[in-house]
Amino acid sequence: MLEFLTAPLQYAFMVRGMAAAILVGVVSAVLGCFIILRGMAFLGDALSHAVLPGVAVGYLISGGAREPVFWWAMLTALLSALGIGIVTRTSKIKEDTAIGIIFAGMFALGIALISTVRNYTADLTHFLFGDVLAVGTGDLIRTAIFGAVILLGIFLFYKEFLVLSFDPVLSATLRLPTRVLEFMLIGLVAMAIVVSLQVVGVALMVALLVTPAATASLLSRHLPSMMLISAVIAAFSGITGLYLSYYLNIASGSAIVLTCTLIFVIVWSTRTLGARLAANRSA
Repeated sequence: MLEFLTAPLQYAFMVRGMAAAILVGVVSAVLGCFIILRGMAFLGDALSHAVLPGVAVGYLISGGAREPVFWWAMLTALLSALGIGIVTRTSKIKEDTAIGIIFAGMFALGIALISTVRNYTADLTHFLFGDVLAVGTGDLIRTAIFGAVILLGIFLFYKEFLVLSFDPVLSATLRLPTRVLEFMLIGLVAMAIVVSLQVVGVALMVALLVTPAATASLLSRHLPSMMLISAVIAAFSGITGLYLSYYLNIASGSAIVLTCTLIFVIVWSTRTLGARLAANRSA
């Protein structure tokens, strides 16, 4: 059993990958609690796909180097988030419609740019589906820095985000800068998506934002404990997913997301069965 646990850790890339998976998991899970409370899952999915043009441009300019791809993806994510907010606030178009428009347009632009690269399949597939085992020291440092920025933003504006999430009317009554706070929250989501890009990729990113937080919401109704449970689930899923990837030879991003999903199914099934049994007894 000890050898089973320590064997993968003999490789430096596994240790870096595990550290990245834990960092990304914790950041995404904590931020995901606000996404769940505000019903912003579609926004997370849209932004994760909207970074594709930035990935493509960074890839074309740098010839495949990861650092330029990261910065171009970050720029695209923040511009997409800003665009959604501007369209929503300056027109009669609802937020979900604005998200759909920008999501579709940016995703189509990304596909168009990618199609101009002849040998894109092997390299850009890593950005679509993640490649946590290829995380380098520089990637890990950037992940830690931006992860810390996101968590610091949540900590500094926790009360404001809490009021905005639970009672928008009270937020307006207290004269909180709701538009600024909404822009900030969307911006933090965009940053989290880019930070998580290499771990689970564009296609699976929304699962890391939503699934641990959704599972935690079944176990707790208090936001601080919900954040803690969500972070633990995400970190555990990251570690377990990498072990599954190592021993079963499957994609690491998929293994992490499948672990998150399995935990959700177990918790949801247990809660549902328990509620039915309690109802039968009371009847």
